[in-house]
Amino acid sequence: MTGRAIVTEHTPDPQLREAFLGGMSHAACTVNIVTTDGVAGRGGVTVSAMTSVSADSPKPTLLVCVHHEASAAPLILENGNFCVNLLRDDQSFISDTFAGRFKEEFADKFDCAEWAPMATGAPRVVDPLVAFDCKLVSAERIGTHHVFVGEVQDIFTANRGTPLIYANRAYGRTVRIDPVTTFATSQSDTALRVGCFHTIGPFVVPRIIGEFTKNDSTDLRLMDGDHRRLIEGLRAGDVDLALMFDLDLPDDIETVQLADLSPYILLAEDHPLAAEPNLTLETLTQHPMVLLDSQPSADYALSIFAAEHLTPQVKYHCPSYEMVRAMVGEGLGYSILASKPASNLSYDGHSLVRRPLPSDTRQCPTVMAYRQGAKLPPAAEPFMELCKDLFK
Repeated sequence: MTGRAIVTEHTPDPQLREAFLGGMSHAACTVNIVTTDGVAGRGGVTVSAMTSVSADSPKPTLLVCVHHEASAAPLILENGNFCVNLLRDDQSFISDTFAGRFKEEFADKFDCAEWAPMATGAPRVVDPLVAFDCKLVSAERIGTHHVFVGEVQDIFTANRGTPLIYANRAYGRTVRIDPVTTFATSQSDTALRVGCFHTIGPFVVPRIIGEFTKNDSTDLRLMDGDHRRLIEGLRAGDVDLALMFDLDLPDDIETVQLADLSPYILLAEDHPLAAEPNLTLETLTQHPMVLLDSQPSADYALSIFAAEHLTPQVKYHCPSYEMVRAMVGEGLGYSILASKPASNLSYDGHSLVRRPLPSDTRQCPTVMAYRQGAKLPPAAEPFMELCKDLFK
């Protein structure tokens, strides 16, 4: 094993340091427990800085960064081995334990899980997503951290699960992002590709399409998604027009105003507030809220309270519009929505009622959006004119 120390003597620039930490907080990393065992004893630490080095060396190599004050650091150096346990998204408790958050509950951090020895002797969580058993081949001290490079001796891979992710200073899990959902496709170069925000589309787009196709034979390609996916589609040229909310849209997206939707309070028919015709935001803060956790809907709903210096009791976060309606129908809380479905029943048959928000509540502008400078197909203009007429 080779190594050298690079330890800076000067005082770091505090502003640059904070900016660096803030920037790095947006980098999504897997959560790993790095363990070791041998002549120096057993130790482990939670680490997010882990990456591959090379798959084409005599044996694959990876590196981890461990703070020099971590109790596991000198043990790894003396034992000459470490195991990288890449955790599943249901194993954040193990991460918290090895990060030192449960010192009173566990005198020995290893008591929080079951372990099995790897070939080097380093402990492996019995059922991580992946475990890399490594022989230490290089160690460098750079600033406050040791950079350990390990030569992989053995690999354990589970047959289920997804990785635990750390980003924006919180745990998360991976969500597969498929291409924007396509309901109908056309091979025609003159096809009109229309996107719609997923909470608006089902309630207005079928009628728009029905009216449009009475007098126009243009092939239509219909897509739906959240704002981020629609904006990406517009920028990439996968979407010509997008029906969406005009909330914090970027400067390169042009819009045609359609209508201002009035947000409303959604309640179960037997909710204690359902009998009150005029509810205040202050009254709502005394009850649990089911938040439609899809952007920009979530930020919009929360901003309504923030404008009055109030904080709602968000008990449930859910990205699905129909799931939110079902949870409200079950009596789990109220919600604030803008899209008005045709039915006053939730998907599973619960009766729902709508109550208005205070009259001075900020409206939710609905627009037809397109990319600035985009060459739109011939059918785009008549389609937008039809939308303007129907929304009136």
